[in-house]
Amino acid sequence: MTRIRPPAVAGMFYPADRDELRVTVRQFLAGAQEARGAAPKAIIVPHAGYVYSGPVAASAYAWLAPVRDSIRRVVLLGPSHRVGFRGLAASQAEYFQTPLGELPVDTACIEKLTRLPQVRYLDDAHAQEHSLEVQLPFLQAVLSDFSLVPLVVGEARADEVCEVLEAAWGGPETLIVVSSDLSHYHDYDTARRLDSATSQAIESLQPERIHFEDACGRNPVNGLLLAARHHDLRVTTVDLRNSGDTAGPRDQVVGYGAYVFT
Repeated sequence: MTRIRPPAVAGMFYPADRDELRVTVRQFLAGAQEARGAAPKAIIVPHAGYVYSGPVAASAYAWLAPVRDSIRRVVLLGPSHRVGFRGLAASQAEYFQTPLGELPVDTACIEKLTRLPQVRYLDDAHAQEHSLEVQLPFLQAVLSDFSLVPLVVGEARADEVCEVLEAAWGGPETLIVVSSDLSHYHDYDTARRLDSATSQAIESLQPERIHFEDACGRNPVNGLLLAARHHDLRVTTVDLRNSGDTAGPRDQVVGYGAYVFT
């Protein structure tokens, strides 16, 4: 029997209706600036409800248009919000489903990664997790045929995440996507200051400067920054806003950044 991970937050974080979802994502992408550089090897994108973070995420996804047909695998990492665990959690699902359809999981790559001591199968970590799921409709909209390597990241050091990324790095056919928001629940001006400092740390590939309060996805972010050092990647901040800029009040905001690694 085929194992499918069904959507858990459709109708909450993004539209559950297929046509509405397709139109929503297309509108976000249409509002993003066109890419002005080389196609990314990796991106960092936020994972809040689309009304809050969708426009920011779209600003990074828009950079994938030129390589729509050449990317065949997406390694997707995001933090765990509901289940506490050590290391990285793989899924035994063969497909991840959204209202836009089913995405095949690269089960051979997953099996290879689980040979690393920090990676194990833990479907409970995936069952209700939104950090990966909210990225899938964007990927379905901007890419053609690709397989997915979904990993939820728990408590893991940057070098442990980096080792996993290196094992799945591949060539130009492989895209790495890290899902992370930035600061949480500060006032608007404080958030802008904190998120600006985090962006500078990301651009300068300094994981040691990004801590618990700076980004909920700091563990996968820091692992990517370490890998980016090894591969001499350059980081560009393509968008930096918060919920006070998009759809919320300004007394307590969540920060969102979009970054491309080329």
